[in-house]
Amino acid sequence: MICELMATQLDAVQQLISEFKKLPGIGSKSAQRLVFYLIRKPEEECQKLAQALMQLKSSLRICSVCNNIGVIDPCQICSSSSRDARVVCIVEEPSNILSIEKTGIYKGHYHVLHGVISPIDGIGPDDLKLNELLERVNSDSVKEVVIATNPNLSGEATAMYIYQRLSGGGARVTRLARGLPVGGDLEYADEITLMRAIEGR
Repeated sequence: MICELMATQLDAVQQLISEFKKLPGIGSKSAQRLVFYLIRKPEEECQKLAQALMQLKSSLRICSVCNNIGVIDPCQICSSSSRDARVVCIVEEPSNILSIEKTGIYKGHYHVLHGVISPIDGIGPDDLKLNELLERVNSDSVKEVVIATNPNLSGEATAMYIYQRLSGGGARVTRLARGLPVGGDLEYADEITLMRAIEGR
């Protein structure tokens, strides 16, 4: 009976380690540290964490305009009358919006692709929110599209695809200026670098 109980407890520990390993940037050692950290915490704190995760999933919405995440639809940025809807900045993930917003310089709208074109990972244009982007640029009075994909191989391929699809249309297509390191991610760039990239696009 005791052996069965211990086996069940070890299975629960191993299962949680496996779940943590699915998170980006978390390897086996980090996952193990997180699990044993939680084991040492009082039950109330673990319950608060579980409730916060469940509340996050139940309260968040995907914006029907830009595909950003938020608690209202349309999101706060798309609903704002102080933002310029004629300028749309294309980003890979919602976290990129947070990075650009920290600069305080960009006052347009966004469009979140939720990924990049990556044939090696089996992700093509149809797997992204590109059709929605094309419809939006063609139907709205969009004057400028700012491509702000990451300056790495997949980001550049996605930017080139978007440029080809939008060139010749009514909107001016621009790209963030260099200044962002090649191979880097927007969410790790500092505010000054992002400000210069936006201003010099």
